[in-house]
Amino acid sequence: MSTRFGSTDTPGLLRELLARGVDFVVIGGIAAVLHGSPRVTQDLDVCFATDAGNLDALGAALVALDARLAGVGEDVPFVPDAHTLSRSMMLTLETSKGRLDALAAPTGAPPYGELRARAERYDIGGAFVLVASLEDLIAMKRASARPKDLADIGELSVIRERRWVPPTFS
Repeated sequence: MSTRFGSTDTPGLLRELLARGVDFVVIGGIAAVLHGSPRVTQDLDVCFATDAGNLDALGAALVALDARLAGVGEDVPFVPDAHTLSRSMMLTLETSKGRLDALAAPTGAPPYGELRARAERYDIGGAFVLVASLEDLIAMKRASARPKDLADIGELSVIRERRWVPPTFS
């Protein structure tokens, strides 16, 4: 599959997370694309809830996706159980459906409950997912300060300014 989502089967990854009941919010490049950015990205970034039940669900999804640590020269044992996940703030993984970055507390993001409450709901091929709001996405990109993220801020700001907001009547 080669689209603006790159070589990662983003809908497949999202469906697996949803099927296992994982509580997450899409962040990063895919969130920018869903908000209307023409950006191309090669991975799916998600922020996940860190309660025990969700860590169990995330672990089950990672096992089903045959997740392994990315960027490691040798085959390092990785057991995505609740214990391992509770001690991991960020995991960069290769899965059977492509690359997945799972973050517990992304830099610049509000606490998970606030991130989730402000997220927007998107339909990705029949799968409804929560996507970080433009404001939260811009804050995360500003905090990371990588050149590509700083470039995204201008684009996302234009998207935010051009969104139609219904008038309010008093």
